[in-house]
Amino acid sequence: MKVSLITLLILILTTAASASYSSSSSNSIIIVGAGMSGITAAKTLSENGIKDFLMLEATDRIGGRMKKASFANHTVELGANWLFRGGPKINIISEIANKIKLKTFFSDYDHLSTHTYKQNGGLYSKKVMEVEIKTADERFDFNNNLSKALSAQGKKDNDISVLAEAEPPRITSLKNTFPREEFEDFGENEYFVADPRGYEAVVHYIAKQFLVYKNGLLADPRVKLNKVVREISYTKSGVMVKTKNGEVYKAKYAIVSVSLGVLQSNLIQFKPILPQWKTLAIDDFDMSVYTKIFMKFPRTFWPTGPGTEFFLYAHERRGYYPIWQHLENEMPGSNILFVTVTDTEAIRIEQQSDKETDSCRDNGSVEEIIWFYKGTYANWPAGYTQLRYQELKAPIGRVYFTGEHTNSTYIGYVNGAYYSGINTANDLIKCFKYQSCSIHQG
Repeated sequence: MKVSLITLLILILTTAASASYSSSSSNSIIIVGAGMSGITAAKTLSENGIKDFLMLEATDRIGGRMKKASFANHTVELGANWLFRGGPKINIISEIANKIKLKTFFSDYDHLSTHTYKQNGGLYSKKVMEVEIKTADERFDFNNNLSKALSAQGKKDNDISVLAEAEPPRITSLKNTFPREEFEDFGENEYFVADPRGYEAVVHYIAKQFLVYKNGLLADPRVKLNKVVREISYTKSGVMVKTKNGEVYKAKYAIVSVSLGVLQSNLIQFKPILPQWKTLAIDDFDMSVYTKIFMKFPRTFWPTGPGTEFFLYAHERRGYYPIWQHLENEMPGSNILFVTVTDTEAIRIEQQSDKETDSCRDNGSVEEIIWFYKGTYANWPAGYTQLRYQELKAPIGRVYFTGEHTNSTYIGYVNGAYYSGINTANDLIKCFKYQSCSIHQG
């Protein structure tokens, strides 16, 4: 389609004016990404008197991987979906959810022994499954105890691989995955978020404490949406950030809060290029693949009522549609099934053609289907040392890095993103205000 000369001229002038304007003013700190870690980093800066920050977010919203979608006249979560309660420590995410009266529903897994399906059809007997579940619990406890024993030996690099939810056993580090601090601190009672406002309402609650909102909508000029960052240049005196549209923004420092998957994809170019030790630390860490699929049917054909919410499908191929959940408790009458797929099976599904996906609808059984896929959350791989993890977190000159992948305590969880933003901002504040800067030699 041709663009008229006058329209093209207007576009060129508009882009040039925008680039000129953004280049003319320099902020103290640019934050790339407005997910949970970016928002808590900005809030921490604001609370410490640094209010001339600028946030550049690639999408049309804040919240990152806490993202809702409309599906079959209901709201479903494409990213983070659960929060944890019942532990000895206060879970700040749960506390915020309570304050804003976020609708959550207890996930009852106690009846899986009577709801596990065989690969060739039919159910496993309750007796068989109780033995398997007991064995799984014992292995979980064994992993916890072995991890503690390895840590007690005082050797930094003694580690083995272990089976994890969304990754094959050859990848995941036992020592840095068990015990699960999220469960140890906040409890093992899982609550499924099913609220029309979405889980992202937690992010907005935090943002409203320091950003400008009008009529319930974000209206702060320091947050620029639809700004896809493609280049970050850094020198001893400052940073310069360029967007996909050619806009240029300058600052004294930058905080990069994009996901590990984005860093690994090289969608953002660094100039000069990052040191080899930093690049290796990023590339060698693991990003788990966890696909969520929602399907709406004309009617329910599965058991409903108390104790029927979750059921398992045991297949010889790991990650092949293993965990199913009906949403009749959360969304009565919705006729929606939710299934998770992991590891190589998740990659296979994402790569299948639209025609293959449409065939699910064409057979007349599925009315609507939606899935969400990308590198989902960080996973500590076996053999990845504490030294390398410090390199993963380390700033490069005036460029700082944050995100759930930089919080070893709650890595992979919303809490990890929440605290990582705070920790990174505090590190930068020490450098910005007191010249106490972190320097990593590599």
